[in-house]
Order: sequence, then C-alpha cells, then structure tokens
Amino acid sequence: MNQPLPSSRLASLDALRGFDMLMISGGGAFIHSLGGKTNISFIDAIAAQFHHPDWNGFTFYDFIFPLFLFMAGVSLAFSLKSALEKGVSQAELRKKLFKRMLILFFFGLLDKNAPLDIFDPAHIRYGTVLGRIGIATFLVALLYMNTNWKQQLYTAIGILVLYYAGLMLISVGGYGGGDLTFEGNLAGWVDRTFMPGRLKQKTYDELALSTQLPATCLTIFGCLIGQLLQTPSTSSFKLQRLMAFGGVGIATGLVWGVVFPVNKHLWSSSFILLTGGMACLMIALFYWLIDVRNYTRWAFFFKVIGMNSLVIYLACRFVNFGETSRLLFAGLYSHTAEKWHEVFNALGGLILVWLVLYVMYRHKIFVKV
Repeated sequence: MNQPLPSSRLASLDALRGFDMLMISGGGAFIHSLGGKTNISFIDAIAAQFHHPDWNGFTFYDFIFPLFLFMAGVSLAFSLKSALEKGVSQAELRKKLFKRMLILFFFGLLDKNAPLDIFDPAHIRYGTVLGRIGIATFLVALLYMNTNWKQQLYTAIGILVLYYAGLMLISVGGYGGGDLTFEGNLAGWVDRTFMPGRLKQKTYDELALSTQLPATCLTIFGCLIGQLLQTPSTSSFKLQRLMAFGGVGIATGLVWGVVFPVNKHLWSSSFILLTGGMACLMIALFYWLIDVRNYTRWAFFFKVIGMNSLVIYLACRFVNFGETSRLLFAGLYSHTAEKWHEVFNALGGLILVWLVLYVMYRHKIFVKV
C-alpha cells in the first residue's frame, strides 16, 4: 500500500497517508468505542461517524478507503514522473507495476482468507482491498503514460456516467433497470455471474469485479491532483484549485446522489465524486499546513505510520495487538469503570502499533512493494 516506485516525496502526503492508516489500523475502532461512554453528545456524534451504513447513506468511515485510493493516484503521478525523467522506459515501468499488482493481489488474498486454502478455490474471496489498490494503480499508470490530463479526466467522467447508465437502464435477474436494492442491482448480478470464489455479502461483493472501474476513478482523480501539485505554479494557485475541485466534487456528488444514492457498497458515481471532493480538501489542508506553512512537528506522529502503511495494514490483520494490550495494560485499566475497559484496551493497542512503526522508522526500515 506504499508508493509503487521511488520518487521525491511530498511531506504532506506521507502525513495524510498516516492519518488514513491510523483510522484503518484501530483509530476508527477506538473512536467508535467512545460512543455512549462520555454522555457528551458531540463525542457520541463523532463516534457514530465510524460505523458503515448498511446500504445507502454516508459516514466519515466510508471515506477512509476512498481517500487511500485517491492518495495512491497522487503518489503515482510523482513516482512515474520521477522514473520517466530518470530514463526508465515505459516497458520497464509497466513490468514493475504489473509485478506490484500481482504481489498486492496475493497479499490481499492472505488478508481476506487467512488461513488461505489454495486447494479450495471456490471458497476463496478474490475481492480485496489490496487487490483493488494494485489493479487501480496499474490501470491508472497505463492511462497516465498514454494520455494527457484532459483525456484522463474525460475517461474518469465517462466511466462514472456509463456506470450510472448501466445500473439505471439494464434489467437483470428479474429486476427492472434502476433497481438499486441490495438484491436487485446490476453490480451484484455481475459479481454473482462472473466473479469466481466467495462473495462477501453472498449476493455481491463490494470489492469484486463490478465496482473496480468506478473505484479506479478515485485513483485517476488523485493522479490528476498529483500532476497539479508538480506544476511550477504558486502554492496559492494550487490551493485555490484544490479547494475549487473539492467543492465541485462534493456539490456534484450530493446533487447526483438525489437520483443515484451515495452508496459505498455500490461505489456509486455520486459516492466517488463526494469522496473525491473530500479528498481534495484533505490534501489541501495537509499541503497548506505542512508544505506551505511548514508546520511539521504535529505531523510526525502520522508520518511514522504513513511511511510503512503496508506493514501496519497486514500487521493489524495477523498480529493481535488487542490481546497484547490486554496482557500489558489490563492490570491498570481494570480499576476503572467496566464500560471504559474496551476504550483503554483499544488505546493501548494503538500505542503498541505506533511504537512498532516508530522503531522501524528510527532504524530506517521501510517496506515497499
């Protein structure tokens, strides 16, 4: 989940990636655990934002993975430009990125299917977070190396419009066109008909074949922003553009959501534009604070996480930091009210995760694919 190729780094991007990975690796669960504990309505409202809606709707937690796909596109623009300027051929870049895609796909299989039984392929879940990132960055790299920025933008818009038209006009499985219910939508029918292995929600899988292309649009948008940030324009011009694109994305997503509901499970076009707009504003905030104003001390905490995002993603899957936290800290928090035990245990797990990454950071151990 790190940058695919060596490049000059954008300090704000490392910090924002760290913020995002913190939410994925336990920060979101910690915030959610605060719900109903403090009797403070504001904290309860924040905690409620770290739970996915069952179907239509949107919470901040739905934004976490789209933000990472967007940042993957920003990183890709920096990486590819740097590699091409150093004389690396497009053929070599394609080979490296294809290999990276396969490695991420394999790690994704381990993540979603552990213990992985390769002799029972019918029960393997092939739709994964890491696989989606690998496929998206490979496709966007091909697009970047063969088109200009306008063609990239038109490609993303075309995909979102065609995806909307397909779900609204094509009838499948006895359901009419425009049926966006859990059972009747076109994306689910595509998954059930063409996707091998196990589907997460039985009738469809939110990380499977049908939603890959709309999700890839977030990486295209991120790549476009990466190209903007590399232009010789002033930082104020870049910030103005980031905020303008963010506002347009959010407004368009909300308006489109009236007829095509914002839905993370379907990766609806309105969801893509809403989260893409939000990602622009997040990039603008971190870019302004870190790269423009040079306020960097506060970002170190997140940078430590962002420099080893793949490590922490897989470690949180295969290492039980929650149990380690209980063994180390239960003797302390057991003297508090029982309702707070899960909160303190989650906090202890987060501290352990960060300390592991800090040790790696101090020893300059950075795992990339």
